[in-house]
Amino acid sequence: MTELELKYGCNPNQKPARIFAADGELPVTVLNGKPGYINFLDALNSWQLVSELSAATGLPAAASFKHVSPAGAAVYSPLSEILKKIYFVEDLDLSPIACAYARARGADRMSSYGDWAALSGVCDESTARMLAREVSDGIIAPGYTDEALEILRKKKKGSYNIVRIDKSYKPATIEHKDVFGITFEQGRNNLNIDSGMFSNVVTANKDIPPNALRDLTVAMITLKYTQSNSVCYVKDGQAIGIGAGQQSRIHCTRLAGQKADNWYLRQHPRVLSLPFKDGIGRADRDNTIDVFISDDYMDVLSCWEQYFTQMPQPLSRSEKRAWLDTLTGVSLGSDAFFPFGDNIERAHKSGVQYIAEPGGSIRDDNVIAVCDKYAIAMAFTGIRLFHH
Repeated sequence: MTELELKYGCNPNQKPARIFAADGELPVTVLNGKPGYINFLDALNSWQLVSELSAATGLPAAASFKHVSPAGAAVYSPLSEILKKIYFVEDLDLSPIACAYARARGADRMSSYGDWAALSGVCDESTARMLAREVSDGIIAPGYTDEALEILRKKKKGSYNIVRIDKSYKPATIEHKDVFGITFEQGRNNLNIDSGMFSNVVTANKDIPPNALRDLTVAMITLKYTQSNSVCYVKDGQAIGIGAGQQSRIHCTRLAGQKADNWYLRQHPRVLSLPFKDGIGRADRDNTIDVFISDDYMDVLSCWEQYFTQMPQPLSRSEKRAWLDTLTGVSLGSDAFFPFGDNIERAHKSGVQYIAEPGGSIRDDNVIAVCDKYAIAMAFTGIRLFHH
């Protein structure tokens, strides 16, 4: 098939709409549903991310996309009992690819609500069973087992979007984009990202262990497909905070840092033992937990009491800070240089010990000095990763 007609473009008034291949065949096959314009933008960006993650690490990879940026991305690593609980997968027997998706979706479950899922390998029954009970718009993968297809085709009353991608597809080296009737042309970003990118360590602390090199690789590949400005916090092969599309880098660092903090606060013993009533769904629990760990909890208490058997007392700021101070070993990637040391100060508050950024700011010396203040190891990659 050389083209696929779509219901409409970004908005219902934008018609006609289609995707097509100028040369050859489309590399995607719709196995179920009717994906739209934004669905395919998410599908194609997320596929590139997970395929590159898997190639760089040798591990199964997954992503959870919303509005053409990842809400989460991860490679396979076994889940602790605590992570199984906060990702709501305690009752599932997870395969490696399912585990990767649980991590990707678990990074920011509120943002992943209604996501587009991407897998680097074949979607199996384990992953399909997890997806079947989550709110999701669709999935892209290079293949599906018969059992997985049977499960997913029943989702959303039979309308769940299932797309298969040709794993061997190689896009043209030149790409085009139309804006306001003007065609833009550029070379495709074929930059290969792997652990060798982080050899230029410019701080006093030169020690970046193998697990941190993997996490920095996850961060930078994730940023390659995140709307700029963007930064990404990663721990144990999983993005735990992604800030996308911010005009100011410090705002981006704060946004992603708050997401990373929320991910860790969900693991606080008081949060794990919240007295939810029976039958409260995952989405309502996610929303309630997000409010509970925020500073606004007491202001909106009446909105959430319906979900608890008894009203829990909020975590104080000092309790939250004490818990967050136990978060360590976090890696941070930035798609462009940090212009001021305030970004490092904020990153330090979320347990960051390893950083990768392009370098090249007139204030690099200040940024390095703040890293040295906290014994953070930072590598200059010399590569900017803007994505628009």
